[in-house]
Amino acid sequence: MPPPIVLSWSVWGLGAALYLIAFYQRVAPAVITDKLMTDFSIGAAALGNLSAFYFYSYVAMQIPTGIIADRWGPRRLLTLGAGVAALGSALFAAAPDPAWANAGRLLIGGSVAVAFVSMLKLATHWFTPSQFTLASGMALLVGVIGGVVAGVPLRMLVDAFGWRAVMGASAVVTAALCAAIWLRVRDDPTELGYASHFAGHHEDRARPSIWRGLTQVLSYRNSWLLLVTSGGIAGAMLTFAGLWGVPYLRQVHGLSAREAAALTSAMLIAWAVGGPVLGTWSERIGARKPLYVGCAAAAALGWGTIVLVPAAPLPVLVPLLLLLGFVSGCIIIGFAFAKESVPLALAGTSSGVNNMGTMSGGMVLQPAVGWMLDRTWHGATAGGVRIYDAAAYQAGFALMVAWVLVSLVAISIARETHCRQSG
Repeated sequence: MPPPIVLSWSVWGLGAALYLIAFYQRVAPAVITDKLMTDFSIGAAALGNLSAFYFYSYVAMQIPTGIIADRWGPRRLLTLGAGVAALGSALFAAAPDPAWANAGRLLIGGSVAVAFVSMLKLATHWFTPSQFTLASGMALLVGVIGGVVAGVPLRMLVDAFGWRAVMGASAVVTAALCAAIWLRVRDDPTELGYASHFAGHHEDRARPSIWRGLTQVLSYRNSWLLLVTSGGIAGAMLTFAGLWGVPYLRQVHGLSAREAAALTSAMLIAWAVGGPVLGTWSERIGARKPLYVGCAAAAALGWGTIVLVPAAPLPVLVPLLLLLGFVSGCIIIGFAFAKESVPLALAGTSSGVNNMGTMSGGMVLQPAVGWMLDRTWHGATAGGVRIYDAAAYQAGFALMVAWVLVSLVAISIARETHCRQSG
């Protein structure tokens, strides 16, 4: 008999908890930009690079993570990832200079990179195929909860105790999760005496090497197109809500740190809602491409409006940002789309490739926007923090719009799978 649904969600949930921490660490710099710039005496380009060190190792780990998830199973990956993430968090909290802070962010990014792909791998074993898209959407929801924690609550804690103390506490929580994962997570229901939902084979299945698995996945045209698409859609969100949205809202629109954090957190909540809603709609209509194309077009229009009218009034800006968060949830469709575009045996590698695209957007755009801000900076400072005007943000955010437009073109020429798994 199949495992009880409560057991399935609890096993998956411990993997999801690491993804919550991953998302928390991903966007935490957004609400402490002023603290980091003051503490380390750095400008926008250096801050963008510090934040992006998370993405450098995260993206680099996606391909080996997918292959290892296929070969070794998610339990060991998640345990190791949580342990190293705890170490990286402690290093970041104690960093005496930017170099050590970068090293901490590098460890965090590379270690939590195992979370999302491992969750998808667990979902293929612990849930029915029809529940896979729901689990993927719920993954984004759980992750965004971490992003929300890294908004107003994090800012309040930082104001009360300092950012180093809060990051140190984060390291302790992550270490406790490491122990819980090892004790409770299992790769497949058969390890606990239940029937598996996995449609393929288990122990006797031939496993490809990392290089062979990668080349096989990339031999499918959809893999490339979906990688590029997710990079633009998610990259714009991670760049705005994950780093530059808070200083933009403070410096251009005059919001307080907590108000700006609340608005970017609301964007992340809309993103979390959009993931499962759009994923479910995709299942109901029996197609991946129409919704993905429509959402990409809406994202291009929305970000384009912010670039063309950088000082738009708040009654216009707030609903626009919430809409952008919702439609950006379409990247969840992309994970099911990518999995269906390759044979099931390559599902883990395909998820890794697609997630690499998702994270590459933040990796490239966060420091690129910072570089553009420094290029257009006119020398204004306040409390040791550089102040950038609306024109500077307009130039920086134009880079986001450019990639989203490329995403729209890429998804428009992808091959539809009609929600059916490739042979």
